[in-house]
Amino acid sequence: MDILEFLSREGVSDRLLQKIENFRKTYSSNTDSVRIPKPMYNYYGKEVWEEAISTILAGENLLLVGPKATGKNVLAQGLAAAFERPEWDISFYINTDAATLIGTDTFEDGKVKLRRGPILEAAEEGGFGVLDEINMAKNESLAVLHATLDFRRIIDVPGYERVSLSPATRFIGTMNYGYAGTREINEALASRFMIIQMPVITKENLEKLISDKYQDLKKDYASQFAELFSEIQKKCEGGEISTKALDLRGLLAAIGMMDDGLPVVQALNLGITNKCFDAYERQLVADLIAVRFPGNLSRDQIFD
Repeated sequence: MDILEFLSREGVSDRLLQKIENFRKTYSSNTDSVRIPKPMYNYYGKEVWEEAISTILAGENLLLVGPKATGKNVLAQGLAAAFERPEWDISFYINTDAATLIGTDTFEDGKVKLRRGPILEAAEEGGFGVLDEINMAKNESLAVLHATLDFRRIIDVPGYERVSLSPATRFIGTMNYGYAGTREINEALASRFMIIQMPVITKENLEKLISDKYQDLKKDYASQFAELFSEIQKKCEGGEISTKALDLRGLLAAIGMMDDGLPVVQALNLGITNKCFDAYERQLVADLIAVRFPGNLSRDQIFD
């Protein structure tokens, strides 16, 4: 299904969808088709989609804030796909510095040339730069972001030229409080974004996501998997267990392994239970699984 068809099915405004198509036509000549993502999963949530699309259309940058398993990266990738823009994924880890982001000198054909970094490439080629875990960025990286995200939309490359951002360029940041190494972002950086507080996925939307991804899965079992994830979520919110087992990617991957023939409980252990390294937590999660899924449950019983 084309992503615009998906958005229409989700009830996103026809006016916004028409504006997305106009955006595609306006900037189609600069499109790098190799980098345009083809999402494995769709983000479910009409209001969030409409807020995010409106932000992009208004020429603003977007910051997605929320806990684990709220679909921040799925939405970011979906936006790049919807607008048919090339995507650059930029992770902020301890060694990410200005040279990593903008570029560094390299020797080529007997000359010193600039090897462009992802921020500069996205800026010049009208791409969407996904700034992953932006609140882990160190001060040197933040200085680059302050300049790049400024309303002037210009990057000064030391020793080279000033680069103007393409009108199609957008930056989408993601952040999650609570991870080791994260911190509050300052007001100057926050002011450069429109910010969406990402809601936790509902059981109904998770069931739709599972059913769309695995269309041969029986509806009752799609509901059971969604219920299981919801119960783990409640345990995490209540402080009974850590968020290690709250792994939506792990759940979806486990269902995929079931489709390949791995027994249900064994697959869930690989995708969810074994993410807990504390024996007590692991047993709690195993008990939640055992209540819903018999140990001998096989692929043929849950798929048509």
